[in-house]
Amino acid sequence: MYLEVKGLKKSYGEGGSYIQVLKGIDLSVEKGLMCVIQGTSGSGKSTMLNCIGGLDTADSGSIKIAGKEIVGLKNNALSEYRRESLGFIFQFYNLVPNLTVRENIRVCEYLSEDPMDIDELLEVLGLTEHQNKFPSQLSGGQQQRCAIARALIKNPKLLLCDEPTGALDSKTSKDILILLEKVNKEFGTTMLIVTHNNAIKNMVDQVIIMKDGEIRKNYMNEEKVPAAELEDL
Repeated sequence: MYLEVKGLKKSYGEGGSYIQVLKGIDLSVEKGLMCVIQGTSGSGKSTMLNCIGGLDTADSGSIKIAGKEIVGLKNNALSEYRRESLGFIFQFYNLVPNLTVRENIRVCEYLSEDPMDIDELLEVLGLTEHQNKFPSQLSGGQQQRCAIARALIKNPKLLLCDEPTGALDSKTSKDILILLEKVNKEFGTTMLIVTHNNAIKNMVDQVIIMKDGEIRKNYMNEEKVPAAELEDL
């Protein structure tokens, strides 16, 4: 199993402001699968993603990526794990405004010993003609494509996506999902996609439903629908 999470707990605050966000999460995801994590606001899905990505520190439990335990890693080892294994895609892009598309992508290229070919990536993501533009000159969909390219240039084994279509209209959302599906098929990248969008669960291999810090459903999707055929995005 590529990703294994056992007994994961996470809380914030103390005394009257104490809240337990994750209440003992158990889950596993096989290598190369696309997995959606759904739930209402406050269900703990983004916190779980951040713990897996090493952005949040778990209170207790275990998170193993390809057999390597990441809970309890020191800062240097945690940075190495994120650099070597992970790509992040956020809802609001987080692009550097004074760098071009190509420069934004190359920032992460230097972090990898085995990066993808930047020109091939620009071509696959439809960014070749936009590579010398700045983020302010791009549409929302183009900025998200740049954010995806920046995450993928490292050739990550695991791609973590936090609401990757949350700020996009339905047509652009579909284009981004088609793109993620293509990346998964071509590069075998394992993906965890946190989303409020109920339609996205129809295109992935595994669906996890969270509520109140617990996993309520965890099932394999037997009848996947191609991203291009998704409705009600």
